[in-house]
Amino acid sequence: MSTKKTSIGGQALIEGIMMRGPETSAMAVRLPDGTIDTETWPTNKTATIPWYKKAYFIRGIFNMVDTLKVGFACLMKSAEKAGMEEEEPSSFEKGLAKLLGASAAQVMNVLAVVLGLGLALLLFVVLPTFLTSLLRPVVASGGLLALAEGGVKVVIFVCYLWLSTRVPDVKRLFCYHGGEHKTIACYEAGEELTVENVRKYPRFHPRCGTSFLFLVLIISILTASLVTWQSALLRMVLKLLLLPVVVGIAYELIKLAGRYTNPVTRLISAPGLLLQRLTTAEPDDSMIEVAIAAMKPAIPADGQSDNW
Repeated sequence: MSTKKTSIGGQALIEGIMMRGPETSAMAVRLPDGTIDTETWPTNKTATIPWYKKAYFIRGIFNMVDTLKVGFACLMKSAEKAGMEEEEPSSFEKGLAKLLGASAAQVMNVLAVVLGLGLALLLFVVLPTFLTSLLRPVVASGGLLALAEGGVKVVIFVCYLWLSTRVPDVKRLFCYHGGEHKTIACYEAGEELTVENVRKYPRFHPRCGTSFLFLVLIISILTASLVTWQSALLRMVLKLLLLPVVVGIAYELIKLAGRYTNPVTRLISAPGLLLQRLTTAEPDDSMIEVAIAAMKPAIPADGQSDNW
């Protein structure tokens, strides 16, 4: 049973883990020679947190953008440290980099972000709306259409996660994800962070990004029921405009579920915990060592400022 709920959160990286504490963030990566490289930096660049990162329903949008930005930078850096970017850039990459006046790595990072966002829009906005719009001649109710569209989204999301587990490199990433959760759970239980202690804790955690994404999905289905079906294109545009509202609500719900333990918060956390059976896997001892190395610098000296 947890005796503490911490605000420290993390992210699985390529052969590593990143942890963000209230004062210090850290990333630990297993290098090709077998050693662990640990890097730390201040979590907040300014002494005070801006109001828009503390205001209810608004803070979720800015905190998510900040989390994605830091997470992507750490992911790219971990790939470099783990030796996955040692290949010589292709002629296409070199030519594009020269044309844009940037390094090949910078260009490919930008392309990765653009392609990732494009794929997300295609899978979770364009495709569900297009497929469901085919039912309009036989289904008159906008509510039923929205429900069908939501079902398509959930199926695509779960299938995407399941297919990801079939990729060996992604499966290894999910093992580090499990190590991150187990380490946080061990810390919350008040036990010393050792491999033996961490190993016995579950790999599922209610304040996981998977739970947040599923909440975003469910809330987007509810808000989409209020959007017109007169035009598929207009519907997609309006859904995109509503995305900040969806993210803001989901963020507050995940904060609520992390702070309290009762039947309502258990219900909020349940779908995400179930999906974590896909997005996490049991880590080996070497991965737990990396998680501990990332966790220790993120723990505040006073042991209190990270209280959730």
